[in-house]
Amino acid sequence: MKNSTPMVTRCLLGAAAASALVLSFGAMPVWAATPKDTLVVALAFDDIITMDPGEAFEISAGEIMGNTYDRLVRLDVNDPSKLVPDVAKSWTVSADGKTFTFEIKPGQKFASGNPLTAEDVAFSLQRSVLLDKAPAFILTQFGFNKGNVKERIKATAPMTVTIETEKSFATSFVLNCLTANVAAIVDKQLLMSKEQNGDMGYAWLKTNYAGSGPMKLRDWRANDILVLDRNDNYLGERSPMARVMYKHNKESASQRLQLEKGDIDVARNLNPQDVVALSANKDIKINSVPKGNIMYISMNMKNPNFAKPEVREAMKYLLDYSAIGDTLIKHIGVVHQNFLPQGLLGASNVNPYKLDVDKAKALLVKAGLPNGFKVTIDMRTVQPQQGITEAFQQTAKRAGVDIEIIPGDGKQTLTKYRGRTHDMYIGTWGADYWDPHTNADTFARNPDNADDAKAKPLTWRNAWAIPELTKKADAAIMERDTNKRKAMYEEMQADFRKTSPFIILSQQTDVAAMRSNVEGLKLGPTSDTNYVFRASKR
Repeated sequence: MKNSTPMVTRCLLGAAAASALVLSFGAMPVWAATPKDTLVVALAFDDIITMDPGEAFEISAGEIMGNTYDRLVRLDVNDPSKLVPDVAKSWTVSADGKTFTFEIKPGQKFASGNPLTAEDVAFSLQRSVLLDKAPAFILTQFGFNKGNVKERIKATAPMTVTIETEKSFATSFVLNCLTANVAAIVDKQLLMSKEQNGDMGYAWLKTNYAGSGPMKLRDWRANDILVLDRNDNYLGERSPMARVMYKHNKESASQRLQLEKGDIDVARNLNPQDVVALSANKDIKINSVPKGNIMYISMNMKNPNFAKPEVREAMKYLLDYSAIGDTLIKHIGVVHQNFLPQGLLGASNVNPYKLDVDKAKALLVKAGLPNGFKVTIDMRTVQPQQGITEAFQQTAKRAGVDIEIIPGDGKQTLTKYRGRTHDMYIGTWGADYWDPHTNADTFARNPDNADDAKAKPLTWRNAWAIPELTKKADAAIMERDTNKRKAMYEEMQADFRKTSPFIILSQQTDVAAMRSNVEGLKLGPTSDTNYVFRASKR
């Protein structure tokens, strides 16, 4: 692989980082026999950019938000088709479906000790709209903007909040969006005390904490360590552990070794071989669940070659899906070629593509590229993305497509991708809320393809202008008949498979290997329903 770091070097760097981590966290000179009151988790979290729920939009950050911040309602982690109250004790919807009224549970406090009131809830949702960062569209799609949000989202009594949407959307759609991290409840009094030049505490919250959830952020050092402490002011189920400590580690073999030795309690980024090996260890147990995360390769249509539909289709025949499923993602994912993960309304299980070099060559000839072409792909150096990309590089070469791999960490590759300056990109998209629109909105909708567009879904990042598919996605969120809505998403996925600049590869199986004395750790369908706060150790 071009521009890659040799395995020996990566291992040495990992060992050096681990040593530095031990020294920097001086309270624990050795990692063996983790503290009784601390859950130690190995996880690759180099994608985290901010700790502000109004801005955080990365998969690893989602897990931290889910354990540290409350919201009005949450998914029922045991049945994600249902919702359960969080800071709200109850809610009603007006007859026209446009006004949602929430009654807030009394007696709740933030970690700071400040009481949690309806004013905090309204401020939190208003703030996300006013900040207008990447995840704000989850709220602004209901008609909220900087000019009207304070009128449409407001506290009407000390413990009552009303939310007035622009149109009569499907009720479940609105409520599911309120489970997203961008709708997390923040401490207005604390944030306003940290305000600088009218930023509503934005600069401060990037590295700090202002929530009311079961855990609170104690320390975050990028690509190093992240520590959560129990929030003793939390009104709900208290965490059995005093703290949860995440150690940044991208190497499966290193995570496995540390878990076997007892240096960590939980390993979270394991390759198939290490999952199999650990399954045979009587001191280790494996927890796995289907995840609403989709792995994909995208093609930027600003590249003139990818603007040709024959080239996009050819690339879909240049991956060996079967081999990837049997080796690189075995036990940690399943081959899946649709933008809706299994478990969501309307998800399709049609997988039409397979490795067919001759068909790809014929399509390239039709596109006027009989000798293939050269292209780059941006890749986060983490498994299984790295192995898949290297395999893709080899099979694509058989059709004359020369792929140069550009490795980087999560922040580097995401920044380039969000600026749509890539050729190709391999990444993972996780559901922000448990409704099919969470993925249709980013894979099948692009309301404005201009460089200065306000909304920037994955379709925009890859310069895919789709006015007709956008109309279908918009119509689906207004359909209240569940069966009709399901059929609409099935049709959208069929259109998507034929023409999109996305090669959908797989749906993730989330795996946590843990010491046998760990109990209660719960992996959910989304990143923010991975509940480490429920874990305990015997």
